[in-house]
Amino acid sequence: MVSIATWNINSVRLRVDQVVRFLQEQQPDVLCLQEIKTVAELFPHEAFEAIGYTHRAVHGQKGYHGVATVSRIPLRELSRNDWQANGEARHVGVELLGPGLVLENVYIPAGGDIPDRAANPKFGQKLDFLERMTRWSDTLDRPTLLVGDFNVAPLDCDVYDHKALLKVVSHTPIEVEALGRLTDAHGWVDLGRKHIPAPERNYSWWSYRTFWQGKDRGRRLDHMWASPDLAAQSTGHRVIEETRHWEQCSDHVPLITDFAL
Repeated sequence: MVSIATWNINSVRLRVDQVVRFLQEQQPDVLCLQEIKTVAELFPHEAFEAIGYTHRAVHGQKGYHGVATVSRIPLRELSRNDWQANGEARHVGVELLGPGLVLENVYIPAGGDIPDRAANPKFGQKLDFLERMTRWSDTLDRPTLLVGDFNVAPLDCDVYDHKALLKVVSHTPIEVEALGRLTDAHGWVDLGRKHIPAPERNYSWWSYRTFWQGKDRGRRLDHMWASPDLAAQSTGHRVIEETRHWEQCSDHVPLITDFAL
């Protein structure tokens, strides 16, 4: 059995104690972090080393973005794709050497506030990022797990109010269509919906601005997708919502999938 987690931590240095708590409580074999907001040299390596996550691949940058994969299983870094073509640290790919599993950790751009490429260059960059990922997915020929903060809630039931969010970046039809093309390019299986079928509630993000109101205005922005053969070996998937109530928490919560490898 291999257990793999993903979490947009929104600054790993600020929240390293929470990450350590999560790892000690949940005991995943591997954790993929997004939005670490630090360079590799300042990543809190010692904290992970102390609790047995002795294998790490860190692709960071100062103050923004950044991804890291930490593991109790030996790994080998494979790639750092720049799907936005602007040098931002948004992807790291590794091979887990025991199971022979390829694990791709990605932080897709949020896309700004206006869902219009002409009025908002960030939205265009997001769509271009997804399109380049789609071309990349077409070339994959090994069992692969793709995880991270995709910044898109694809299904009507992946947001608290489908009609209200149709013109809000993360749930617009153009983004959902782009994500659908990415899915089709490799036949990716959405493990969140394999194990928690629609329309069951399955949120992973709540805004800092509205969470205090207690109205559960969530969105499912974080995802774990697998190649079909690998998806067939997944045995369970869970969302660790309690972390959203921890002090000074991230606005995202972790996901964990178990595999019978």
